[in-house]
Amino acid sequence: MRAPDHLNALRAVEAAARHGSFVLAAQELNVTPAAIGQLVRRLEESLGIELFHRAQAGPARIVLTAAAGAALPELQAGFRHLAAAMERLRRARTRQALAVTVSTAFADKWLLHRLGGFRARHPDCELRIDTNTALVDFAREAVDVGIRYGAGRWPGLVAVPFATDAFFPVCSPSLLRGQHPLRGPGDLRHHQLIHDTSMAATPEFRTWRDWHAAAGLDPKGSERGIQVNDSAAAYRMVMTGGGVALGRTTLVEQDLAEGRLIRPFGPELECPLAYHVVCRPQDAEDPVIVAFWDWLMIEAGSAASR
Repeated sequence: MRAPDHLNALRAVEAAARHGSFVLAAQELNVTPAAIGQLVRRLEESLGIELFHRAQAGPARIVLTAAAGAALPELQAGFRHLAAAMERLRRARTRQALAVTVSTAFADKWLLHRLGGFRARHPDCELRIDTNTALVDFAREAVDVGIRYGAGRWPGLVAVPFATDAFFPVCSPSLLRGQHPLRGPGDLRHHQLIHDTSMAATPEFRTWRDWHAAAGLDPKGSERGIQVNDSAAAYRMVMTGGGVALGRTTLVEQDLAEGRLIRPFGPELECPLAYHVVCRPQDAEDPVIVAFWDWLMIEAGSAASR
């Protein structure tokens, strides 16, 4: 059998094995049951082995032999890889959009107001931004690139860090005035602490307890206040004078620059977590993804140098 015939025959075997029927396999592949049977027989003759126990199963059903059953998982994996390769080739030919998944807070506070720079560099690329607090399943969702914050361990994905955060107190300028102005760490006892719990399950994420310890304050005083499970929402509350939060470099830089927030005092805490750009391993060399990747690196480097 020639290579194309082998491929057609293998496809017939896989479909017949999955359905347990030549008739159902024929319906899926849009051919006749006789054509399926002929392809299977020709492959059996070429290989010199039997692939199905036809007589044991009766006229309506077929059963794989032991040899065919052992090879079936690799055969099915091969067809999945072929399908993925074809999809990648189609995207390479027709790519007009890049689907990016990103947390709401990072999109709001860092990414969206910078996208004009990417559009200027790549005017033909249409961006589709999906803001989501949950991690998107790349195996199921139509997404090309993700921006994630963490330690860089996401199974099945390539992850490269591009930005890190330091943590420090931030507040509204109005809290520098009034009955209990914020002048030093000890003054926090007069003000509400706002806790960002968006990554409460990640031990490396810095908290008010960590900051109190670094500032020489009693950690017992770090537990009071309001818990908010969205970083951007926590900072909006701070801007209204509702309390003091731990700012993260990437998420508060614009609000600090424009005067909506201030840093009343230190210390500043480093954090081992980082923002990563992630994608499927097979997409790591896609030219559009690489372009977005490079742009993120440049933007993060420019922000860090200011």
